[in-house]
Amino acid sequence: MGRRSRRASSRLPGATLLGVALFLAITSGSCSSPPPPGRIDDLCALLAEREGWWEATTRAASRWGVAPWLLLAVIHQESGFRSEARSYDRFLGVPVAPASSAYGYSQATNGAWRDYQRATGRRRARRDDFADAVDFVGWYADNLQRTTGVSKGDAFRLYLGYHEGPGGFLRGTHAGKPWLLDVARRVDERAARFEREAAACGRAAPAAWRSVAR
Repeated sequence: MGRRSRRASSRLPGATLLGVALFLAITSGSCSSPPPPGRIDDLCALLAEREGWWEATTRAASRWGVAPWLLLAVIHQESGFRSEARSYDRFLGVPVAPASSAYGYSQATNGAWRDYQRATGRRRARRDDFADAVDFVGWYADNLQRTTGVSKGDAFRLYLGYHEGPGGFLRGTHAGKPWLLDVARRVDERAARFEREAAACGRAAPAAWRSVAR
């Protein structure tokens, strides 16, 4: 091994330590955030654990004309119902920096969230607040329907538009991403499953959900 190679390899432990330090700084800042619900794959258990989420999801569904189970399926995919979710770039397997500005339950980017705040007048809305995040997903779905013509009941295509944005969806950028098509299918399946489960939860909210126009 030459001198340059030895020098490069000698830097790796330091780089690893730097990555670990950054990771600890990232995770220590989120220690005060609430943990995600314990059973995110069971709609009845999920909403029973988080009492106010019934009402918040119902309000967003009614406001934007989007099925509540579709709203929840998107959040399930985007964040696993973690309030401070982020995706990170990694170095040697260690997360070192946010991969984008996407944050919170809905993984809304800084720009999309500002657009939402301006359009709705909800200047104090926060991405780590569930009621605000589920309303954002409804608003975004409504915007997609108006700009692309995608039905609000089409979870598969709505998720593609949610991920790629209206312009990307119209350009068909999702067509060259088989992994994204697979994710959209999972969201579609999750929405259908949540719809079936809503009818069996035995609470007043699911009955109201069944009246939501799709």
